[in-house]
Amino acid sequence: MKKWLMMGMVASFMSTGAMAQSEFSDAQVDEINRLFEVFVNENPEKIRQALINLAEREVMERRAAGLNLVKNDEGDPFMGAGDEADIVIYEFSDYNCGYCKRVFQDLQTVLADDNKVRLVLKEFPILAQSSMDAARASIAAHMQGKFERFHIGMMEWRGAIDMDTILDVARDADIDIEKLQADMQSATVTNVIERTRFTAQELEISGTPALVIGTELVPGAVSADEIKKIIAQEREKAGL
Repeated sequence: MKKWLMMGMVASFMSTGAMAQSEFSDAQVDEINRLFEVFVNENPEKIRQALINLAEREVMERRAAGLNLVKNDEGDPFMGAGDEADIVIYEFSDYNCGYCKRVFQDLQTVLADDNKVRLVLKEFPILAQSSMDAARASIAAHMQGKFERFHIGMMEWRGAIDMDTILDVARDADIDIEKLQADMQSATVTNVIERTRFTAQELEISGTPALVIGTELVPGAVSADEIKKIIAQEREKAGL
Protein backbone atom coordinates (compact mmCIF):
# COMPACT_ATOMS: atom_id res chain seq x y z
CA MET A 1 0.00 0.00 0.00
CA LYS A 2 2.80 2.37 0.84
CA LYS A 3 4.30 1.86 -2.62
CA TRP A 4 1.07 2.70 -4.44
CA LEU A 5 0.44 5.65 -2.14
CA MET A 6 3.87 7.00 -2.94
CA MET A 7 3.36 6.31 -6.65
CA GLY A 8 0.22 8.40 -6.43
CA MET A 9 2.35 11.16 -4.95
CA VAL A 10 4.78 10.68 -7.86
CA ALA A 11 1.95 11.11 -10.35
CA SER A 12 0.78 14.22 -8.55
CA PHE A 13 4.31 15.57 -8.45
CA MET A 14 4.91 14.90 -12.14
CA SER A 15 1.58 16.34 -13.28
CA THR A 16 1.75 19.58 -11.32
CA GLY A 17 5.37 20.37 -12.21
CA ALA A 18 7.99 22.24 -10.29
CA MET A 19 5.43 24.35 -8.38
CA ALA A 20 4.35 21.20 -6.58
CA GLN A 21 7.76 20.79 -4.99
CA SER A 22 6.81 23.31 -2.32
CA GLU A 23 4.03 20.95 -1.19
CA PHE A 24 6.51 18.23 -0.20
CA SER A 25 9.32 18.12 2.27
CA ASP A 26 12.86 17.41 1.09
CA ALA A 27 12.55 13.90 2.49
CA GLN A 28 9.31 13.31 0.56
CA VAL A 29 10.84 14.58 -2.66
CA ASP A 30 13.81 12.24 -2.18
CA GLU A 31 11.44 9.32 -1.58
CA ILE A 32 9.36 10.20 -4.65
CA ASN A 33 12.48 10.33 -6.79
CA ARG A 34 13.67 7.00 -5.40
CA LEU A 35 10.32 5.29 -5.99
CA PHE A 36 10.10 6.74 -9.47
CA GLU A 37 13.55 5.37 -10.30
CA VAL A 38 12.59 1.97 -8.89
CA PHE A 39 9.34 1.95 -10.90
CA VAL A 40 11.19 2.79 -14.12
CA ASN A 41 13.83 0.12 -13.51
CA GLU A 42 11.25 -2.54 -12.65
CA ASN A 43 8.86 -1.70 -15.51
CA PRO A 44 10.93 -0.87 -18.59
CA GLU A 45 8.35 -2.39 -20.96
CA LYS A 46 5.55 -0.29 -19.51
CA ILE A 47 7.67 2.85 -19.82
CA ARG A 48 8.64 1.97 -23.39
CA GLN A 49 5.00 1.28 -24.34
CA ALA A 50 3.88 4.52 -22.74
CA LEU A 51 6.46 6.43 -24.78
CA ILE A 52 5.39 4.61 -27.97
CA ASN A 53 1.75 5.44 -27.26
CA LEU A 54 2.67 9.06 -26.65
CA ALA A 55 4.63 9.26 -29.91
CA GLU A 56 1.78 7.64 -31.87
CA ARG A 57 -0.74 10.05 -30.34
CA GLU A 58 1.46 13.02 -31.25
CA VAL A 59 1.75 11.76 -34.85
CA MET A 60 -2.02 11.32 -35.09
CA GLU A 61 -2.66 14.78 -33.64
CA ARG A 62 -0.14 16.35 -36.02
CA ARG A 63 -1.67 14.54 -38.99
CA ALA A 64 -5.18 15.65 -37.98
CA ALA A 65 -3.92 19.24 -37.76
CA GLY A 66 -2.29 18.85 -41.19
CA LEU A 67 -5.51 17.52 -42.71
CA ASN A 68 -7.30 20.59 -41.42
CA LEU A 69 -4.61 22.84 -42.87
CA VAL A 70 -4.86 21.24 -46.30
CA LYS A 71 -8.51 22.29 -46.50
CA ASN A 72 -7.43 25.93 -46.43
CA ASP A 73 -7.30 26.22 -50.21
CA GLU A 74 -8.03 29.87 -50.86
CA GLY A 75 -5.96 30.84 -53.90
CA ASP A 76 -5.08 27.24 -54.79
CA PRO A 77 -5.80 26.32 -58.42
CA PHE A 78 -8.54 23.74 -58.95
CA MET A 79 -10.48 21.90 -61.61
CA GLY A 80 -13.47 19.59 -61.73
CA ALA A 81 -16.63 20.10 -59.71
CA GLY A 82 -17.42 23.42 -58.06
CA ASP A 83 -19.69 23.91 -55.06
CA GLU A 84 -21.53 20.69 -55.88
CA ALA A 85 -18.41 18.61 -55.10
CA ASP A 86 -18.80 16.13 -52.26
CA ILE A 87 -15.18 14.92 -52.41
CA VAL A 88 -12.05 17.02 -52.83
CA ILE A 89 -8.72 15.56 -53.91
CA TYR A 90 -5.73 17.66 -52.87
CA GLU A 91 -2.65 16.93 -54.95
CA PHE A 92 0.83 18.03 -53.87
CA SER A 93 2.52 18.34 -57.24
CA ASP A 94 5.64 19.54 -59.07
CA TYR A 95 5.65 20.23 -62.83
CA ASN A 96 9.09 18.60 -63.15
CA CYS A 97 7.86 15.39 -61.52
CA GLY A 98 7.49 12.47 -63.94
CA TYR A 99 5.25 10.57 -61.52
CA CYS A 100 2.98 13.62 -61.27
CA LYS A 101 2.57 13.51 -65.05
CA ARG A 102 1.81 9.80 -64.79
CA VAL A 103 -0.96 10.29 -62.21
CA PHE A 104 -2.30 13.28 -64.15
CA GLN A 105 -4.04 11.05 -66.68
CA ASP A 106 -5.59 8.94 -63.93
CA LEU A 107 -6.87 12.04 -62.16
CA GLN A 108 -8.36 13.31 -65.44
CA THR A 109 -10.14 9.97 -65.80
CA VAL A 110 -11.57 10.29 -62.29
CA LEU A 111 -12.80 13.83 -62.97
CA ALA A 112 -14.36 12.76 -66.27
CA ASP A 113 -16.14 9.81 -64.64
CA ASP A 114 -17.34 11.57 -61.48
CA ASN A 115 -18.90 15.03 -61.66
CA LYS A 116 -18.87 15.47 -57.88
CA VAL A 117 -15.09 15.42 -57.45
CA ARG A 118 -12.94 18.56 -57.32
CA LEU A 119 -9.15 18.43 -57.76
CA VAL A 120 -7.20 21.11 -55.89
CA LEU A 121 -3.56 21.55 -56.84
CA LYS A 122 -1.25 22.18 -53.91
CA GLU A 123 1.70 23.60 -55.79
CA PHE A 124 4.74 22.04 -54.11
CA PRO A 125 7.83 22.98 -56.17
CA ILE A 126 10.74 20.98 -54.79
CA LEU A 127 12.74 19.68 -57.76
CA ALA A 128 14.19 22.75 -59.49
CA GLN A 129 13.99 26.50 -59.87
CA SER A 130 11.84 25.93 -62.95
CA SER A 131 9.44 24.04 -60.67
CA MET A 132 9.04 27.21 -58.62
CA ASP A 133 8.54 29.31 -61.76
CA ALA A 134 5.91 26.89 -63.04
CA ALA A 135 4.13 26.78 -59.67
CA ARG A 136 3.97 30.56 -59.54
CA ALA A 137 2.68 30.65 -63.12
CA SER A 138 0.03 28.05 -62.30
CA ILE A 139 -1.37 30.09 -59.42
CA ALA A 140 -1.16 33.27 -61.50
CA ALA A 141 -3.02 31.52 -64.35
CA HIS A 142 -5.72 30.57 -61.84
CA MET A 143 -6.04 34.27 -60.98
CA GLN A 144 -6.98 34.84 -64.64
CA GLY A 145 -9.38 31.90 -64.70
CA LYS A 146 -7.12 30.01 -67.12
CA PHE A 147 -5.60 27.40 -64.81
CA GLU A 148 -7.13 24.29 -66.36
CA ARG A 149 -5.79 24.93 -69.86
CA PHE A 150 -2.40 25.91 -68.47
CA HIS A 151 -2.21 22.84 -66.22
CA ILE A 152 -3.13 20.44 -68.99
CA GLY A 153 -0.54 22.03 -71.28
CA MET A 154 2.19 21.75 -68.64
CA MET A 155 1.33 18.17 -67.75
CA GLU A 156 1.27 17.09 -71.39
CA TRP A 157 4.68 18.71 -72.04
CA ARG A 158 7.45 16.16 -72.40
CA GLY A 159 11.01 16.99 -71.46
CA ALA A 160 12.64 19.59 -69.25
CA ILE A 161 10.78 22.82 -68.59
CA ASP A 162 12.12 26.34 -68.40
CA MET A 163 10.66 29.84 -68.44
CA ASP A 164 10.29 29.76 -72.22
CA THR A 165 8.27 26.55 -71.94
CA ILE A 166 6.06 28.08 -69.25
CA LEU A 167 5.36 31.21 -71.30
CA ASP A 168 4.69 29.19 -74.48
CA VAL A 169 2.13 27.06 -72.64
CA ALA A 170 0.60 30.20 -71.13
CA ARG A 171 0.23 31.79 -74.57
CA ASP A 172 -1.44 28.63 -75.88
CA ALA A 173 -3.87 28.93 -72.96
CA ASP A 174 -4.70 32.50 -74.03
CA ILE A 175 -3.26 33.99 -70.84
CA ASP A 176 -2.30 37.65 -70.51
CA ILE A 177 1.49 37.23 -70.31
CA GLU A 178 2.25 40.66 -68.88
CA LYS A 179 -0.26 40.20 -66.08
CA LEU A 180 0.90 36.62 -65.52
CA GLN A 181 4.51 37.70 -65.01
CA ALA A 182 3.47 40.46 -62.61
CA ASP A 183 1.20 38.14 -60.60
CA MET A 184 3.89 35.47 -60.41
CA GLN A 185 5.96 37.81 -58.21
CA SER A 186 3.04 38.90 -56.04
CA ALA A 187 2.77 38.35 -52.31
CA THR A 188 -0.51 36.50 -52.92
CA VAL A 189 1.22 33.80 -54.95
CA THR A 190 4.12 33.59 -52.52
CA ASN A 191 1.74 33.13 -49.59
CA VAL A 192 -0.11 30.28 -51.31
CA ILE A 193 3.14 28.40 -51.95
CA GLU A 194 4.47 29.01 -48.42
CA ARG A 195 1.19 27.77 -46.94
CA THR A 196 1.50 24.58 -48.98
CA ARG A 197 5.10 24.09 -47.82
CA PHE A 198 4.01 24.38 -44.20
CA THR A 199 1.09 22.00 -44.72
CA ALA A 200 3.39 19.45 -46.38
CA GLN A 201 5.74 19.70 -43.41
CA GLU A 202 2.89 19.05 -40.96
CA LEU A 203 1.78 16.02 -43.00
CA GLU A 204 5.40 14.86 -43.39
CA ILE A 205 5.13 15.01 -47.18
CA SER A 206 8.57 15.25 -48.75
CA GLY A 207 7.93 14.08 -52.31
CA THR A 208 5.48 14.34 -55.17
CA PRO A 209 2.88 13.38 -56.05
CA ALA A 210 0.98 13.02 -52.80
CA LEU A 211 -2.80 12.95 -52.62
CA VAL A 212 -5.09 13.78 -49.73
CA ILE A 213 -8.53 12.28 -50.28
CA GLY A 214 -10.85 12.85 -47.35
CA THR A 215 -8.97 11.49 -44.36
CA GLU A 216 -6.53 9.44 -46.44
CA LEU A 217 -3.00 10.50 -47.32
CA VAL A 218 -1.83 8.63 -50.42
CA PRO A 219 1.87 9.01 -51.31
CA GLY A 220 3.05 8.35 -54.84
CA ALA A 221 1.28 7.75 -58.14
CA VAL A 222 -1.80 5.52 -57.94
CA SER A 223 -4.21 4.28 -60.57
CA ALA A 224 -7.62 5.75 -61.38
CA ASP A 225 -9.25 2.59 -60.01
CA GLU A 226 -7.41 2.96 -56.69
CA ILE A 227 -8.39 6.62 -56.46
CA LYS A 228 -12.03 5.72 -57.15
CA LYS A 229 -11.89 3.03 -54.46
CA ILE A 230 -10.59 5.51 -51.87
CA ILE A 231 -13.27 8.04 -52.90
CA ALA A 232 -15.98 5.40 -52.39
CA GLN A 233 -14.58 4.54 -48.97
CA GLU A 234 -14.42 8.19 -47.93
CA ARG A 235 -18.00 8.77 -49.10
CA GLU A 236 -19.12 5.79 -47.08
CA LYS A 237 -17.32 7.12 -43.99
CA ALA A 238 -19.03 10.48 -44.44
CA GLY A 239 -22.42 8.89 -45.07
CA LEU A 240 -22.65 10.30 -48.59
